[in-house]
Amino acid sequence: MNMQLSNSAVLDPMETASLDELRQHQLQRLRWSLNHAYANVPLYRQRFAEHDVHPDDITSLDDLARLPFTTKADLRENYPYGMFAVPMHDVVRLHASSGTTGKPTVVGYTQNDIDTWANVVARSIRAAGGRKGDKVHISYGYGLFTGGLGAHYGAERLGCTVIPMSGGQTEKQVQLIRDFQPDIIMVTPSYMLNLADEIERQGIDPHSLALRLGIFGAEPWTAELRKAIETRLGITALDIYGLSEIMGPGVAMECAETKDGPTIWEDHFYPEIVDPVTGAVLPDGQMGELVFTSLSKEALPMIRYRTRDLTRLLPGTARPMRRIDKITGRSDDMLIIRGVNVFPTQVEEQVLKVSQLSECYEMHLYRNGNLDSVDVHVELRAEHQGLNEAQQKAVCAELSRHIKTYIGISTRIVLQPLFSIKRSEGKACHVIDKRNPA
Repeated sequence: MNMQLSNSAVLDPMETASLDELRQHQLQRLRWSLNHAYANVPLYRQRFAEHDVHPDDITSLDDLARLPFTTKADLRENYPYGMFAVPMHDVVRLHASSGTTGKPTVVGYTQNDIDTWANVVARSIRAAGGRKGDKVHISYGYGLFTGGLGAHYGAERLGCTVIPMSGGQTEKQVQLIRDFQPDIIMVTPSYMLNLADEIERQGIDPHSLALRLGIFGAEPWTAELRKAIETRLGITALDIYGLSEIMGPGVAMECAETKDGPTIWEDHFYPEIVDPVTGAVLPDGQMGELVFTSLSKEALPMIRYRTRDLTRLLPGTARPMRRIDKITGRSDDMLIIRGVNVFPTQVEEQVLKVSQLSECYEMHLYRNGNLDSVDVHVELRAEHQGLNEAQQKAVCAELSRHIKTYIGISTRIVLQPLFSIKRSEGKACHVIDKRNPA
């Protein structure tokens, strides 16, 4: 099912196919994916039966709307491997992302899945203007997060020279960018601004560097931020989109010749836009929640997965496949902080682990220079109001350590006087987000 990608600039056949050819290809792959999921994942058999539908009933792409949605909750409830469609001995890699209960969302890949992922990321880098022989500096995090290894394998598949820097060590990052002279950098846009600050702090002229292209993802960013990055660094800045449940980075990529939003690689990932409340499918061009069905994944097929990302589908321009508009927000309360998915309930869970703290808390999000910062405001329980300064510091350190260990973000803990955090008679508001003031 997988096609080895050419190292030349020649496009893959599906990148130049007619819409009729593309839709026929999608339907063929969709029917395979539905039957694969139905035969091998008990949850899908149960859900299909509950909706009185069988994979053989799906004879057109429009019939997909008859099938039930899959959500992150399904993955959590079947943690860790309950939604895998292949035996574990066929799974060659595991990744994981944040969940709301302390358990990560686990995703698995067969060797064919890894090859597919490498191909779509290679296609993405090529669509952005990358070519064989380019040096690619990767500052996405490696490990369970899909960003670093996803970018790494795709760049190698294209024939690039990979510099696997990962995140952090800003001064060293700049040293290597200066010394190794990469052509491309793959990183979050906020960290790119941090790198730009460090480049200027070291007295380096950004325009003297070899960098010509930045491929930015893992967090929302604006047209204004694109302009700022391009102006400061003299590079082209393009948007890559992905999520671990569907594959990782490389689900969609902005094309260099148009710079008009990420093109979805529809031969592998079928998109829908639905009403976030009713679940009804909306026509292209209307804003709603983005839903994906995987067409070629073996280990973890996803049928109508609700991403919670709010956007719209636009017609293809540089490629026949459709594009997505900028993500305008989310239909749930998930936050993206320095590329990490964070739910307020995760923070609440860590607060409640510290016996001296009450359940009342607020997250204050703001920009510290170019990066997201988080203060967690909490109250001591009434019986612990008499703690001395050293004891209070120890409580703050304990909570900060829990949040870093279990969620993966650094925070500053601020102890508040008793009853100073607003109580709500309805739905509590735990987040004060000042990152994008009106």
